[in-house]
Amino acid sequence: MQHVRVAITAHGREGEIHPMYGLWTGAEFVERSRALQWNFTGDALGILHYAEGDADAFEAAVADIPEVVDYELEPAGEGAFYVYIRDATTDSLGDLFGPITSGGVVIVPPIDYRPDGTVELSVFGPDAEIQAGIEHIPDLIDVTVLQVGGLAGTEVAAESRLTDRQREAVETALELGYYDVPRTASHGAVAEELDCAPSTAAEHLRKAESAVLRSVFRR
Repeated sequence: MQHVRVAITAHGREGEIHPMYGLWTGAEFVERSRALQWNFTGDALGILHYAEGDADAFEAAVADIPEVVDYELEPAGEGAFYVYIRDATTDSLGDLFGPITSGGVVIVPPIDYRPDGTVELSVFGPDAEIQAGIEHIPDLIDVTVLQVGGLAGTEVAAESRLTDRQREAVETALELGYYDVPRTASHGAVAEELDCAPSTAAEHLRKAESAVLRSVFRR
């Protein structure tokens, strides 16, 4: 078993595989996006995304795509939104997902859409099945292997290392601006929201940061 992180790109031809694939990778009004969860049934694909960008422009574009069967958009703060989209699949999209989803290989969320048009995703499973899945990806798409390792190197594994209190501390710190550049909140502000001492809040954040970094760098 192994975890493989790959980057895929169709060099601007993503829309030929599926119009929504082209929108996520090429639309000027989408600054950043990631697929959080999904369900692929062969003839349909339901995906929950988080995105940053112009929600109105995005919704107008989605409404004009015939392959979009249904969608629901919900604001997630200024300049950000969640959107669930149910797509009718195309033959090319089936060729892309089929080899990965038909066997023992699983895609580990999230899937990240990069500003340069590449998409990064992690897969985990038997070595031979991962290799076979990569080899059967359509010729239109180029695949670059970014990382090979164990399951501990995935983002999901990193999050699972956090205690409930550490996760609460990090989420609070993010909301208050502790991780903004420049920083707009202190340990004291985080502690006040958590109803604990500043030193306790600082400890929760240090341990959470250490757990995430050790998972990412597999230490």
